[in-house]
Amino acid sequence: MQARLVRSLDLAPDVRHFEFEIADRSEFPFTPGQFVSIKEQVADKEITRAYSIASPPDGNRFALCLNRVPEGIVSPRLFALSPGEHVEVQEPLGYFTLRHPERPAVFVATGTGIAPFRSILLAALPQSAPITLLFGARYAHGVLYREELETLAQQHAHFRFIPTITRPDDSWRGAVGRVQSHLDEALANHATTPDVYICGLKEMVDDVRALLKHKGFDRKQIVYEKYD
Repeated sequence: MQARLVRSLDLAPDVRHFEFEIADRSEFPFTPGQFVSIKEQVADKEITRAYSIASPPDGNRFALCLNRVPEGIVSPRLFALSPGEHVEVQEPLGYFTLRHPERPAVFVATGTGIAPFRSILLAALPQSAPITLLFGARYAHGVLYREELETLAQQHAHFRFIPTITRPDDSWRGAVGRVQSHLDEALANHATTPDVYICGLKEMVDDVRALLKHKGFDRKQIVYEKYD
């Protein structure tokens, strides 16, 4: 399929939000949390990269949120796109989706690992069980979609947003440190043991999984996706 870039927005240094629409289709169905793969032809070789969808289902449109990797192949091409230009995408796939909407959930994300959670939250929050989002970044500007997430927390009493950064400046008033150090806070105040969804780089995902297993969580309660 051909996806046309509608617009893009810089979220942080070398991090951008992209909005696409599928050409010649009125619907682009997917389950929030899934990903799309983008194809690029480099010389005589076809390169494919998968990116989580960062938006809820919306007709033939979808959004991505990704880092620019200077030595990468696909991300520099995406960052060079102008509105109206096209990329080739495949049908959405993936199982990093909200398995049990009726059960409380804790989402743990770092960096662009927020993308599938944004998709899920915007689609599910009005009807979901309580959800806590623990989101880590190095700097305050790396808390992607911060204003939107803060607004969602104000609008939905059953949604709790805990941003934490490791390199705060004097203006930061939120949590400080890695997400691992705030896991107990995120897990607290749920009527029943929540399911935990984790998305980000391998080291963080593995650390959080180990902490959860040490706390007695069953592996079926832990859903994860690694970005490296």
